[in-house]
Amino acid sequence: MIALKSVSVRVPVPLAPGQGWGTRTLLDDLTVDLPERRIALVGANGSGKSTLLRLLNGLVLASDGTVTVEGLDPATDGRGVRRSVGFVFTDPLSQLVMPTPIEDVELSLRRTIKDRSQRRAAARALLEARGLGHVAEQSIYDLSGGERQLVALTAVLAVEPAILVADEPTTLLDLRNRLGLRRIFAELTQQVVIATHDLDLARDAERVLVVDDGRIVADGTPAETIPHYEAMMA
Repeated sequence: MIALKSVSVRVPVPLAPGQGWGTRTLLDDLTVDLPERRIALVGANGSGKSTLLRLLNGLVLASDGTVTVEGLDPATDGRGVRRSVGFVFTDPLSQLVMPTPIEDVELSLRRTIKDRSQRRAAARALLEARGLGHVAEQSIYDLSGGERQLVALTAVLAVEPAILVADEPTTLLDLRNRLGLRRIFAELTQQVVIATHDLDLARDAERVLVVDDGRIVADGTPAETIPHYEAMMA
């Protein structure tokens, strides 16, 4: 389970010339347990939802308080946490590091499959299962946005994380690919935590947290919290 207790995140910011540095609070005294299988975070840009996601795999560390993920603290066991938590970014090009999809998935499998030919066969099978076999050896720059996001997701899921965290995964996708990604998320056995502006995707969750100015201001079912968020934005 994911648990945050009295968590704040502050970052240094420059003051006026000659006045040194101050701090900006990104998250302020959050305490929340997240046991549900499908959780969505919604909020305006800059509200703190992406920072909250990054706490879950140690990309950001708490300034105060404690974070535990599957019983592990990202501050003291970042490697262990990252084995349990897969992270999907908004722009897949920020995480696809190899020239082709099959090489990227192979890279994810290097720790678990030592034999190169077996690793390549496993990578191809995973891509085939996602309908990406025909682009396995194409340049990632020749793929559509939806194909890139699916490759990134396939590479993350290749190591079988217990938790999948996704930061606005549908932002760059057209309707067809957004619907396809929603279906995939719905079918996954992993716990899935998503930050999103896509309210249809948020409605698929069991629980929705509304984040505003570094705090959770609403927490409940989609039917309870999304109207609250829409009223805030209006």
